[in-house]
Amino acid sequence: MIKVLIVDDDFMVARIHSGFVAQMPGFEVAGVARNGAQALVEAARITPDLVLLDIHLPDISGLELLGQLRAAVPDLDVLVISAAREADTVRRALRGGIVHYLMKPFTQEDLHQRLEHYRRTYRSLESVDTAEQSDVDAVFGMAGSDKPLPKGCGPETMDRVQSTLRSSEADFSALEVGELLGLSRVSARRYLEYLNEIGAVHVNLRYGSGRPERRYSWKGPRG
Repeated sequence: MIKVLIVDDDFMVARIHSGFVAQMPGFEVAGVARNGAQALVEAARITPDLVLLDIHLPDISGLELLGQLRAAVPDLDVLVISAAREADTVRRALRGGIVHYLMKPFTQEDLHQRLEHYRRTYRSLESVDTAEQSDVDAVFGMAGSDKPLPKGCGPETMDRVQSTLRSSEADFSALEVGELLGLSRVSARRYLEYLNEIGAVHVNLRYGSGRPERRYSWKGPRG
């Protein structure tokens, strides 16, 4: 499980964010802090993997707290969630090494997309010794960015297809992926071929009595 520390001075906002995180598979809310001082205590206590950090706190700027949190727990990651829209604030947060900057207000789906991206890219790099260029591109939001999804394909289903491939050492046919996810073979093939075109999967041919079967396996880190 990915341990999350939520830092926000508004009790109700922190509660809402906690509810959003709790509904995300693979994530758990390990602690909640209302100010910078409490955040440092909680970070040292629970050593979170990820901090959801507000910029406007009563005792310290979130930008200053960012560096202090890293000093206390060097391996933690930070996702800023804030109403601050000043370009300078965003630039300073980016220079501080955050994994994402999400502006309030936002929906549950907005947060879940960022958390899924974090789990799929940043966290998956911890399970390998050597990264592929496609893995690095995914971290920086470049993987497939210049190629839109095929007509009729949706990002949620694409995430499910990728998760299916990423979670197994085995390879899959379009028919097998379709059966696992409740898709037709033709639909599954569109998603798989898109992943092949952007370099995210390996394709092997399995020869039998008829036409060779195309088998797809994940190219990057698994998990």
